[in-house]
Amino acid sequence: MKTLSAFVAVALLGSGAVLAAEAAAPAATPAAAPAKHVSLKACNKQADAKSLKGTDREKFVKDCRSGK
Repeated sequence: MKTLSAFVAVALLGSGAVLAAEAAAPAATPAAAPAKHVSLKACNKQADAKSLKGTDREKFVKDCRSGK
């Protein structure tokens, strides 16, 4: 009976460690991902600094927002 109790205790502790490790792994992934998009406001400021107008400005802002 003591052996069975010891086995159950070890199994419960072991399964808790496995669940904790699985829960921690997905949290690390999003932090490693790069930013999705640069804000429109930031891209417009850069276009203003370069004095871009018309289609050149539109192309620059589009490329800036896509990360190119």
